[in-house]
Amino acid sequence: MKETEAHVTPAWVLHPDITSDRSRRAAQPALAEAVALAAALPGLEVVGSTVVRLPKPQPRALFGTGKIAELDALFKAQDVELVLVDGPVTPVQQRNLEKAWGVKVLDRTGLILEIFSDRAATREGVLQVEMAALSYQRTRLVRAWTHLERQRGGLGFVGGPGETQIEADRRAIDDQLVRLRRQLDKVVKTRGLHRAARAKVPYPIVALVGYTNAGKSTLFNRLTGADVMVKDMLFATLDPTMRAVKLPDGPEVILSDTVGFISDLPTELVAAFRATLEEVLAADLILHVRDISHSATEEQAKDVRDILNSLGVTNTTPLLEVWNKIDAMDIEAREAAQTRADRDDAVYATSALTGDGLEALLEAVSQILEGDRRVEVIHLGFDEGRKRAWLFQKELVEEETQGETGYSLRVRWSAQEARQFEALK
Repeated sequence: MKETEAHVTPAWVLHPDITSDRSRRAAQPALAEAVALAAALPGLEVVGSTVVRLPKPQPRALFGTGKIAELDALFKAQDVELVLVDGPVTPVQQRNLEKAWGVKVLDRTGLILEIFSDRAATREGVLQVEMAALSYQRTRLVRAWTHLERQRGGLGFVGGPGETQIEADRRAIDDQLVRLRRQLDKVVKTRGLHRAARAKVPYPIVALVGYTNAGKSTLFNRLTGADVMVKDMLFATLDPTMRAVKLPDGPEVILSDTVGFISDLPTELVAAFRATLEEVLAADLILHVRDISHSATEEQAKDVRDILNSLGVTNTTPLLEVWNKIDAMDIEAREAAQTRADRDDAVYATSALTGDGLEALLEAVSQILEGDRRVEVIHLGFDEGRKRAWLFQKELVEEETQGETGYSLRVRWSAQEARQFEALK
């Protein structure tokens, strides 16, 4: 007897192109990204997508009655069970659209929460997703779920049939948020202790940031030999991953792979995932990984810079741009990108997949972290064994002689390593 196959939910993606919004994104790339977001969620099959142009959102149901009727016919013809709206949808609009179409409706925030809840692996990630989802649900305690919920069994975290938060009142949600915050505080405190322990070593932190699906995890894996999930999909990495890496002819560093950024990141998630991005704030160097082959690479780069600014990352932290995926470009575009990168000391054209350009990038990382190395002779007493061991561990000692009162060591080091040495107790 064959096992029953898991139900696949036919979904349709809508991108409202609001013409009165001067800051709106180009419609077709935005729709393509929304489709890619939907494709990142298991159990969904995107059967179609549409850009809907409208002068301004209608307060009652987002779209006008004529467009709602037109879309209703389309959805019924395609047996659509879920409509994903690439933008904000108010609780009232969501309720009215679900009533008009007889399907479940998720807005951009709801979809991203679904993906995050599916991907969270660490205790911290799970807690942050739950808090973000509760904050989102608190604003929409509207009983608008249709018979569809019982049929499809729920997609995951947001609005599933066993989702007791949906039936709960705001007070119950607030109580749960308080409980989750306490748990998260403990987890964050533990991470803080780990960071403090690393600071005593101390290794420089190099943080990989970038738009989702820019190739950060592929680069991370190539540099560290780790096995971080790599897929051509949005938000393949959610929880932060860290590994120690010895740079060629350079220092040992801690490389941190972070959650991918995305335009219009829901405010609930910016707040909830601030702890996940704490490694970026503590970084000695940031590598902004860009998919330079993407048609919207400039817009994506601006979104990343805006989020870094909102997190409090200042210009005092060195930042290199890694123009990744040059292997995905044709020869002419690739040569043009390489030429542009060669003109800017802070830009490196690479392919994390093939390894092209990584040697030059790592040399630049070493140079920034170490600066110009200088030779000094220092004296240590016999009771300063810990400092002596640290120098040898870091491979900084060129020559050592022992005298009556201790050791004389000739070391070659950077200004940063000298400061780290002085900080040792």
